[in-house]
Amino acid sequence: MFEPSDILFFWKSYNNFYLILFPKFYPMKIEQIYTGCIAQAAYYLESNGEAAIFDPLREVQPYLDRAQKDHATIKYIFETHFHADFVSGHIDLAKKSNGKIVYGPTAKPQFEAIIAEDNQEFKVGHYTVKAIHTPGHTLESTCYLLLDENGKQHGIITGDTLFIGDVGRPDLAQALVEDLTQEKLASYLFDSLRNKIMPLSDDLIVYPSHGAGSACGKNMSKETTDTLGNQKKTNYALRADMTREEFTKELLDGLGLPPAYFPQNVLLNIQGYDSLDSIIEKSNKALNPKEFEMLANQSEAVILDVRHENEYVKKHIPNSIFIGIQGNFAPWVGALLADVNQKILLVTPENKEEETITRLSRVGFDHVLGYLKGGLEAWTAAGYETDAIASISPEQFAAELTDSSLVVDARKPGEFEAEHVENALNIPLDTINANFSMVPKNETFYLHCAGGYRSVIMASILKSRGFHDLINVEKGISGIRNTNVKLTHVVCPSNLK
Repeated sequence: MFEPSDILFFWKSYNNFYLILFPKFYPMKIEQIYTGCIAQAAYYLESNGEAAIFDPLREVQPYLDRAQKDHATIKYIFETHFHADFVSGHIDLAKKSNGKIVYGPTAKPQFEAIIAEDNQEFKVGHYTVKAIHTPGHTLESTCYLLLDENGKQHGIITGDTLFIGDVGRPDLAQALVEDLTQEKLASYLFDSLRNKIMPLSDDLIVYPSHGAGSACGKNMSKETTDTLGNQKKTNYALRADMTREEFTKELLDGLGLPPAYFPQNVLLNIQGYDSLDSIIEKSNKALNPKEFEMLANQSEAVILDVRHENEYVKKHIPNSIFIGIQGNFAPWVGALLADVNQKILLVTPENKEEETITRLSRVGFDHVLGYLKGGLEAWTAAGYETDAIASISPEQFAAELTDSSLVVDARKPGEFEAEHVENALNIPLDTINANFSMVPKNETFYLHCAGGYRSVIMASILKSRGFHDLINVEKGISGIRNTNVKLTHVVCPSNLK
């Protein structure tokens, strides 16, 4: 546990909290900058007036500000691989800092970059960063070993090769390379872990790119750092006596399909993209209700409402889709809208327009046409139609529930299997676009999730597709547990296969 004196600084930006720990527990000046909404970790390294950034997010100003605070120059921007779950800020950051972009062996970006050789070393002040090629998650995946001013190995930035409690999924690069299979990539990852990572010192600190909630693995820990020695003891993928066949089987077991936007993000990271500054300038347009309605009709844009679910259920624009910015906003946008070229019109809380545009850009959705000026109040005042979602408390749900009631659970299969309302139907939110045929037709049904966020997202999608006979259960299973509704026996998720 850390003490207040160990906190270097703390800031809040775009609904994400950044907690930087330094230097009591870390002999090097290495800082993790964690963004909760996409469960992503970037890193800042500084020594003797030189700095390096690892896997930056698309909005780069926080990194520039951090280096300025140290009176440091950003020398390198290290990328562990071509990311699928977010658009990196490497290009913008290189332009604004004059830092050099570095990728690992075999990478072929369509912009200027240093392509490191395996074991190539880079100096950052008195520190050394050593590139270690670790294909498996992707072909170019590279970890970066950190050595202090005395040449002592301190830690390793592992990207999506090694997480805390998990390893990277091996089924992303195959979408871009025809002869690759997930089995081939799993075999590469097996070799990378055993030949490149596991022989390293147990004392090394593991700095991964993601934590729990990311779709780049299947069972990541909520912890975002650990020692390599502890991971060798606790991470299923690092079991010393594991065969290649056992590794492949366990790695692929229970691995769902990757979100549809992942390959599109990879291409953006390879090919390049418009600067975030230009995206904000283009997208941050206030539209009055008449302009908004006209553009919605002419452009085939999705109307995306990012307010709180409690506000959305009471009143919203008909056929709009709800994905609230207070939840895992960007990943759900990517998973459900799927096409990064989709045109979007925004309904946002007041003064949240730029934040929303920025967070959409993190996952490559750069085609926002504008936002509704004055929000739903202006829309209603202008005489335009609104819609609502029938929504009830857990207590009312308990009072209305009968043996013949239809209940749809929008949670993930593992959550459902662990505990659910008896006789409920499981339709996970991330599968809804492919599973409309499973939704009860012409019959009233109750819809819930874990806490009330995902069920409203699903309700908005269903209503936009003509399903109106649904009733949202507020607070989800967390509220239902406090009623007399019969639930299946609780099963520990670790016991599920």
